[in-house]
Amino acid sequence: MARVIVIGAGFSGLSTAATLANNGHKVIVLEKHDMAGGRARKFSEAGFTFDMGPSWYWMPDVFEQFFASFGKQVSDFYTLKRLDPSYTIYFGPGDKVDLPADEEALIALFESIEKGSGPKLKKFLEEAAFKYEIGIKNLVFKPSKSLLEFADWNIVKSAMKMHILQSFHGYIRKYFTNPKLLRILEFPILFLGATAQKTPALYSLMNYGDMKLGTWYPENGMYSVVEGFEKLAVSLGVQFHYKQEVKSFQIEKGKITGVATNTGSFEADYVVASADYHHVEQHILPKAYRTYDEKYWDSRTMSPSSLIYYLGVNKKLNGIQHHTLIFNNDFEKHAEQIYENPQWPENPSVYLSCTSQSDHSVAPEGMENLFILIPVAPGLDDTDEIRQQYFDFSIARIEETLGIQFKDHIVYKRIYSNRDFSADYHAYKGNAYGLANTLRQTAILKPSMFNKKLSNLLYTGQLTIPGPGVPPAIISGQVAAREIIKKHQQSL
Repeated sequence: MARVIVIGAGFSGLSTAATLANNGHKVIVLEKHDMAGGRARKFSEAGFTFDMGPSWYWMPDVFEQFFASFGKQVSDFYTLKRLDPSYTIYFGPGDKVDLPADEEALIALFESIEKGSGPKLKKFLEEAAFKYEIGIKNLVFKPSKSLLEFADWNIVKSAMKMHILQSFHGYIRKYFTNPKLLRILEFPILFLGATAQKTPALYSLMNYGDMKLGTWYPENGMYSVVEGFEKLAVSLGVQFHYKQEVKSFQIEKGKITGVATNTGSFEADYVVASADYHHVEQHILPKAYRTYDEKYWDSRTMSPSSLIYYLGVNKKLNGIQHHTLIFNNDFEKHAEQIYENPQWPENPSVYLSCTSQSDHSVAPEGMENLFILIPVAPGLDDTDEIRQQYFDFSIARIEETLGIQFKDHIVYKRIYSNRDFSADYHAYKGNAYGLANTLRQTAILKPSMFNKKLSNLLYTGQLTIPGPGVPPAIISGQVAAREIIKKHQQSL
């Protein structure tokens, strides 16, 4: 039995801890905050409860697979509801599309917007299903030590059908021409860390996860998923120590032997850093033990940060869905101002989540819980004046587009953006989602899960493989845990 320290109780850390404990190891999780979840924490104020980060429950099979590896089911820990419509997209005031959960209804919707696109969508989703099957079942579970891992005949013979070298932008335009359909298909790509022109067409698997596997909501909010992971880990013997910020490592003979926090120290045979990779490597590890330097990190392409408004409204709002996307007239311009020419966007698209439409527990009776998000470039100067400017912009855009009035009924407001991500999570450049999924940052081209100078230090989470998002974070934790299990068995 090895003593393993996991730094950080986000999804990758929780996944790592539970997997290791299930294999008989003694696991201690050190978490900076007073609760688990990392970016998926929650808070309550004035009778409103807000999920702080992830609000989309996609790729339900990844969660099911995780719990199944312990002989459990998702339903043992939380209850899911499939949303229908999955979400609503506004292209302008009164110009909206509700994305139905039913596939045939979705095909009919596409056909109604662009003649002949219904059958094309069916074929598009069949190709996306193939990519999803290969990508999620095979590629993302590789630790990406070397190219030899991918010398699997199933992967090699599938390479051409994966469209890895083709851009997402060009790929979808072989199927569809209507601007509305193109925006519907491109919106998930906005959070992957690059424009559609620079994102591999492989990521149409995201459209499969969206349109075929569905958009779900965990009863009582996304934090109920965190609680499920934590409950499972505790049942397996994992010990959680909260308000423990890691400050330094004790290193002997090429290994970390101890981890020091703001209040104490812990012995370790292995360490898994689920906290921000850049922070752990550049600010906690002594320089002699770093795999990368600041020049390397500065050359990485990051996913967006987010400007978020948590609002409590003291009246019910009619005609609003759980998830609403409001696209501006120049969707690509917003993406360009995130990735190509980083700046505060001139006319951004806006995402609105109203969980109280699906869950009465998150707001007082007769009131609404609103979460407004604008994707923005990481590393921006995040001032109070800018936050207020975009608050006014967002409220005006939502009221005009949805035909509702609520600004004068806001009774609670909290703002969260780049500087908060940096302060709370040591997030590199204040990013919200991690490393971008570009072709040059895929698999072995991502920062390695393995520290090259310390044999018992591994990294997991959104700055290493397989990438950003809750399902990839869960998989990342499983991969890291399995590598430690193998290492430990080989050392016996």
